[in-house]
Amino acid sequence: MSKKKYQIELNSVTKKLPKHLHKFIVKQPYEDYTAQNQAVWRYVMRLSIDYLKSVSHHSYLDGISKTGISIDKIPKMEGMNRILKDIGWAAVSVDGFIPPNAFMEFQAHNVLVIASEIRTIKHITYTPAPDIIHEAAGHAPIIADPEYSEYLRRFGQIGSKAISSPKDNDMYEAIRLLSILKENPNSSKEQIKKAMAKVNNLQKNMGKLSEMAKIRNLHWWTVEYGLIGDLDTPRIYGAGLLSSIGESKECLKKSMKKIPYTIATAKVNFDITKPQPQLFVTPNFSFLSYVLEKFANRMALRKGGLSGMKKVIKSKKLGTAELSTGIQISGIFTRVINSKKKPIYMQTTGPTALSSKGKELISHSKEYHSEGFGSPIGKLEGVNLAIEDMSPKDLVAYGIVEGKHIELNFEGGVRVVGKIITGKRDLQGKILLISFKDCKVTYNDEVLFKPDWGIYDMAVGKKIASVFSGPASDESFDEIHTISKVKTKKIKYSLKEKELFKLYKKVRNIRENKKTNFKTLANVFSEVKSKYKNEWLILIEIYEIIHDLKCNFKEELYDYLIKMSKEDNYSDLINNGLKLIKK
Repeated sequence: MSKKKYQIELNSVTKKLPKHLHKFIVKQPYEDYTAQNQAVWRYVMRLSIDYLKSVSHHSYLDGISKTGISIDKIPKMEGMNRILKDIGWAAVSVDGFIPPNAFMEFQAHNVLVIASEIRTIKHITYTPAPDIIHEAAGHAPIIADPEYSEYLRRFGQIGSKAISSPKDNDMYEAIRLLSILKENPNSSKEQIKKAMAKVNNLQKNMGKLSEMAKIRNLHWWTVEYGLIGDLDTPRIYGAGLLSSIGESKECLKKSMKKIPYTIATAKVNFDITKPQPQLFVTPNFSFLSYVLEKFANRMALRKGGLSGMKKVIKSKKLGTAELSTGIQISGIFTRVINSKKKPIYMQTTGPTALSSKGKELISHSKEYHSEGFGSPIGKLEGVNLAIEDMSPKDLVAYGIVEGKHIELNFEGGVRVVGKIITGKRDLQGKILLISFKDCKVTYNDEVLFKPDWGIYDMAVGKKIASVFSGPASDESFDEIHTISKVKTKKIKYSLKEKELFKLYKKVRNIRENKKTNFKTLANVFSEVKSKYKNEWLILIEIYEIIHDLKCNFKEELYDYLIKMSKEDNYSDLINNGLKLIKK
């Protein structure tokens, strides 16, 4: 994928991203941000930092500057990247939620995915959709802490290998649609109601949690909504809390239930449509890594075996099974034959690639194995020594040599009969693959491979050591993750709204140029009063400029804001803005 197509500036980190992730990267629509969007960013950032400096993890404030985040302007991705590369990270712009495995894979490569949209003023305290305030101001600052940075990277490595279920994908699509609809003011109430009903229905009928569902729970209760330190007086480090004016205050109240973070948290589901009923507190960042490794030990990634094969078959997605020799079979698994609860034969359907240590084996691409791949697993019947453990002399003794017609009877009933034509070994000399011609493979009376189908390649391994989501080699498959057909729609602004944004721009220019034009500000105030009765943020910005200057409409503006603050919708927003100005 060319740089020209995506119009992004790659750095030393993003250049290492696998090509199959490039399709998620979009150009940050910086020119589409309105002056009101910029004011929303500035208001949230100023208010958040003022409050968070006393309640967030100590690395947060340092991280703001270390990650290239401006308080006054929405950050540009290129600018962030030039600074992020100094701590080994990068950021890319994406369209809202992306598939969980893809999200984790970006993280595994030290890349933050940042939703390019920004919340509207109606959702200034909290947004149901991922936005640049949440991603850039919430996630980015804490990664400046080395220990947390390593946790995020490891989480990405492990999480990207988690096996999902078909229902996980349905839930992802439903939540993506709901978040897009709720954030867009052009959406109808009926559209939102229908999307909400679908999310609620799925949440009630998810069934047994998949690995991906569990690790997403861990991600939610740590990276998104995590608290750290003492249970009674914790600090905030979760991005969802750091980027939400309302939730960052609610979460520390005594009324919020706080629970010690443990591996049991993986079974605690979250509802993205409602406030959190409880939060989890980790004593320190190293404990997060401890729990993550404990969870990974329970995954098919590390356990393999029959249970791992059943998970990947149930997922109906591209996955990899790695045998004890290190050979890796990547494809869509459709069958596993077992004997005494041990897998004795595995089968993929459709394009399959063979790899070793993450590198595709020469001549064993998905084009070569385009119709699938099947292989026995285990020891030969009546032979204590597994093929992988046989020395060259042992192989000769058992007749497993090139040019010899042989019959291999595996424990459990799989039988391979054919002429050996070649084999493949790894750099240490361990045999990975044996190829046959005129080969017939059977399981009891069932034929699994016929001689007229061509060359039969048999993977060598006495057990399945690992099973995980995705391919072993990044180069084997182009289409690993699917881009959602539901796209974030640009908000359509009315002519009246566009005129309002021009007023915001005038105020912003006066503040940035530091040349106070009282006449222009007075005219803006007058126009807002007459045409935009619910518009409070632009008035806060005007008052910030004139509050310590002699100005003939200062008192009138202040009184007007106080009067607006009597309305429940704006009370906290206006009062908090005024308090910040007075500070």
